[in-house]
Amino acid sequence: MLKSNLNVIGVVVAAVAVMFTGCVDNSVDPNAPHDPNNNGGGGKGNDINNYGTVIIGNQTWMAENLDYNVEGSKCYNNDTTNCEKYGRLYTWDAAMSACPADWHLPSDAEWTTLTDFIGGSLMAGTKLKSSEGWNVYSDVPTGIDEYDFSALPGGYGDGDSFFNAGKFGSWWSATEHDTGSAWNRYINYDNESVVSINYVAKTRLCSVRCVQDF
Repeated sequence: MLKSNLNVIGVVVAAVAVMFTGCVDNSVDPNAPHDPNNNGGGGKGNDINNYGTVIIGNQTWMAENLDYNVEGSKCYNNDTTNCEKYGRLYTWDAAMSACPADWHLPSDAEWTTLTDFIGGSLMAGTKLKSSEGWNVYSDVPTGIDEYDFSALPGGYGDGDSFFNAGKFGSWWSATEHDTGSAWNRYINYDNESVVSINYVAKTRLCSVRCVQDF
């Protein structure tokens, strides 16, 4: 009797398994990282628990670039391995709404607060750069990552063209210059500064660092 009941249970389990197998969405790569807040698109999403963070002065920053797959964002050279390395590149409109809950795209003034705290923009690049990943230029010091900000040279994009990964990192601010452009900050491999006197078209693709709301 026991053996008969077990056989019946086995048949039921097998039938259920077949039923659910037929419902599997094979269009989704089962090996791709998945986050419920990432549109099923791989990457780290916009859950802050997926990112390192760092306190610098009275601000709390993400310690890596955002990698949240939304419309208006791309991987450098459309290569997903570059998203894993550098995070995604975003248009300004995409960047404005991409940060996790209780975090936001920093204003130009908040970038200034950061660079002022670490001694001013002229040497801030060296202090914020990751100690690895940057091309070497002449006698310019390599990054020392003094504050664990780990800035990487993710380059930038313009439509389907991409430029200067390894040499250049560019990050959006939330501050508009005019209806078609916004201020950003960039760090170059050939000097030690964080450049602030720079605005670019909102359609350009730049990296995103989010800062925590007060």
